[in-house]
Amino acid sequence: MNIEALVPLPVVLPLFGAGLALALGRSARAQRGVSIVVLSLVVAVAAVLLVRADNDGPQVMHVGGWNAPIGISLVADRLSALMVLVSAIVALGVLVYSLGQGVVEYGRDTPLSVFHPTFLVLVAGVSNAFLSGDLFNLYVGFEILLAASYVLLTLGGTGARIRAGTTYVIVSLASSIIFLSAIALTYAATGTVNLAHLASRFDELPGGIRLTIQLTLLTAFAIKAAVFPLSAWLPDSYPTAPAPVTAVFAGLLTKVGVYAIMRTQTLLFPGSELSDLLMWAALLTMLVGILGAVAQSDIKRMLSFTLVSHIGYMVFGVAVASDAGLSGAIYYVVHHIVIQTNLFLVAGMIERRGGSTSLDRLGGLARLSPILAVMFFVPAMNLAGIPPFSGFLGKIALMQAGVDNGTALAYGLVIGSVVTSLLTLYAMAKAWNRAFWQGPDTQVPIDDIHQVDGLDEVPDGTRVTDLHRKPVQTAERPSARARRSIPLRWMLAGPAGALLGVSLAMTIFAGPLFGLTDRAAVDLRERSPYIEAVFEGSGP
Repeated sequence: MNIEALVPLPVVLPLFGAGLALALGRSARAQRGVSIVVLSLVVAVAAVLLVRADNDGPQVMHVGGWNAPIGISLVADRLSALMVLVSAIVALGVLVYSLGQGVVEYGRDTPLSVFHPTFLVLVAGVSNAFLSGDLFNLYVGFEILLAASYVLLTLGGTGARIRAGTTYVIVSLASSIIFLSAIALTYAATGTVNLAHLASRFDELPGGIRLTIQLTLLTAFAIKAAVFPLSAWLPDSYPTAPAPVTAVFAGLLTKVGVYAIMRTQTLLFPGSELSDLLMWAALLTMLVGILGAVAQSDIKRMLSFTLVSHIGYMVFGVAVASDAGLSGAIYYVVHHIVIQTNLFLVAGMIERRGGSTSLDRLGGLARLSPILAVMFFVPAMNLAGIPPFSGFLGKIALMQAGVDNGTALAYGLVIGSVVTSLLTLYAMAKAWNRAFWQGPDTQVPIDDIHQVDGLDEVPDGTRVTDLHRKPVQTAERPSARARRSIPLRWMLAGPAGALLGVSLAMTIFAGPLFGLTDRAAVDLRERSPYIEAVFEGSGP
């Protein structure tokens, strides 16, 4: 079988599934079946591509048979294939979780459910961005996933979600305009947008033009990746969405921005003079983000700030730009995709069991649900970098790369990394203590008690959408017995537990995984495996 023919499948399969799911919009069972089958196939295809890319080098598909640099190239090298595989695994877990959460509405008042088609379009956009071999197709991938994210972020149509969605849309459009401007500048200066072709063309440009294009691309990608000072939009946009939507956003969307920074910095701008700027951005992103997290009293907002903070670790590795730094950054991206998604899924389970994610209104959950307590504690400690978890291993790799760099700024980043880890541990310990150990308050708003990811529970146990919510008053918090009656559904606990297992597997098999990231980092630094694979048989 021609393996190159598999390269576009992580994009094509979700798009085909989205169309089929939309056609089956009146049947909940059919939509669920289509989505699960499609994402399972994407996981299998991505695994095959990763094995083949690791053994035989980058796998390239020239769309329509048009060779580079004229046609559109899709490239599955070690880095992009690994990103597609991890994102597909996470998306499948989030999808199964969403079925248990009851995010999708069906019935007379909702003649067509758009959650499953939109979710699959989002996955297609993410895969296209990872596999894209030219700047304009990378832009298309961003726009596909952003268009889908606009729908998912405002799912249910509540006031809070519309406000958050408006901010998100404005920021996303601004970053897209900047990115499109960078593409126009690039094409005007070089006559191509193919990444492999640009790798040689940029070397011939005057320094000022090259630096202008680099700064424009970095600005666009930094907004999408939530790098300080362009990260203020994220903590206000993510927490209002349903837990599955927030989880997939936190796990994947910012990492696409990080991937774009990593790919362009290594392939187009090797030995960049902006390394110091990236180091400062990494340091400030880590510290400002974690200080914001420490100040929060809501679990979702706290996790949103830690998301921003830990983007700094990934930028740290890209800024160091050594083999060790890039390997550590790749490992940490994979770790963070899994852990951050896992924590947001667990936050949704906390909201369902405790009635809220506000630490002022939670308490005693360890007695009500010991399993939930463990499911929060383990990834929280992993995020904080407690040994021997994967978070600790990734941070140690990045710190070692910083020490090897030897500059004063690199040492400052190492110190900042340690401080960020300690503050992350403090924030996670505070959330653990207040949510699971201490006693709850006696008076809370009833809409915080029963509102669970855009759905309200009514007395007979049925659910109605946000669109039919009526004004509510405050009431007594349900008794412990009443909260015990809310089961911990296996469709919620199962996906969260599976992602927890993946994170633990990253610790157990850290050696082989670091071996893979080391080889991916070498490819990024050498550039030649990527370029030669794209132009094999065609010539630049």
